[in-house]
Amino acid sequence: MAEPFKNLLNPALLQRTAAHLRRIDPGFDGARFIALASQGLEGMEMKARAMWICDALETTLPEDFSTAANLLEAALAPPEAGEKMAGLETGDRGLAGWILWPVGEYIARCGQAEPVRALAALHALTQRFTAEFAIRPFIVNHPALAYGTLMSWTADESAHVRRLASEGSRPRLPWGLQLKAAARDPSPGLPLLLALQDDPSAYVRRSVANHLNDIARDHPALLAGWLEAHLPGASQERQALLRHASRTLIKRGDARVLRAWGLGRALQGTAELALSAHSVRIGESVTLTLTLQSAATRAQTLAIDYALHHVKADGSTRPKVFKGWRVELPALGRLERVKRHSMRVVTTRRYHAGPHRIEVQINGEALAAATFRLEPAA
Repeated sequence: MAEPFKNLLNPALLQRTAAHLRRIDPGFDGARFIALASQGLEGMEMKARAMWICDALETTLPEDFSTAANLLEAALAPPEAGEKMAGLETGDRGLAGWILWPVGEYIARCGQAEPVRALAALHALTQRFTAEFAIRPFIVNHPALAYGTLMSWTADESAHVRRLASEGSRPRLPWGLQLKAAARDPSPGLPLLLALQDDPSAYVRRSVANHLNDIARDHPALLAGWLEAHLPGASQERQALLRHASRTLIKRGDARVLRAWGLGRALQGTAELALSAHSVRIGESVTLTLTLQSAATRAQTLAIDYALHHVKADGSTRPKVFKGWRVELPALGRLERVKRHSMRVVTTRRYHAGPHRIEVQINGEALAAATFRLEPAA
């Protein structure tokens, strides 16, 4: 069995952290920090551990925030030059990796009265882990300073810092504080995305795509307008970014977004969906076979997704859209596409027995459907 994710924040890491802080400041009470941070840690989940360790830092670091920030920065490992953060950890060279989640939380909690100094600390931290969670309270409490700082970071030499300008300001960042003002009015973040959408780093561009997709959930017309302005003549890299940014609205069948991608026309022809079984147990899979027959005298570009209507505990259903295919259907031609869909239990979804309907959406229009019965696991 794999090691639980929460164990990335563990007593051994606390020991190494205290050693690095004492290395910079011999007066730091490492023993007290370890005692406070370790107490009850084993029974906590991941986020609770991070907040608990932050409490211990808040108790044991110098009361003056600027002094504490200097200590933390001096204890950091060298910045990560590449784009991959996976595997970074606190070792002989200094603090890096998961311990910087509670460190970032400390900066977010205690640095609000000195936001310029705090943002400088996050600039350093994000090059060894990420500061996408920690920067969000500064956007809420000091929006003009925060957005101005993020704009300057779009030209930073570090891809990690440039990514933070987009990722940290996303309205709906998973696990992060929701930026309700940005969800209502995303315009303060748009100059950041404009500056970064052609960034040389795919790591940065993917964050821009996710940020635009966040905006699309609340402001679909804004994304449609962005596509109309920035998709014509776009490079392959920008096209890939904008396609990823469009994924939610393509699944919804948004007419303007589909037209921007040349997908606004309804299928001319027929679509038939067949399933591999009429009955499937939880944990098994069902195979979808979609057959398309064109009635058009020219090729058709089709975006195909499918919605699975999951049965809920009360017997009602809720659809979830899954990515299917993007195809070129030849003039008067025939195509067949096959996809295997797993009904294996995952942590983010519970399955309930009952009839499940699958609808195929082609260029945003539901054109074919089939039903199977989901049975309890054997």
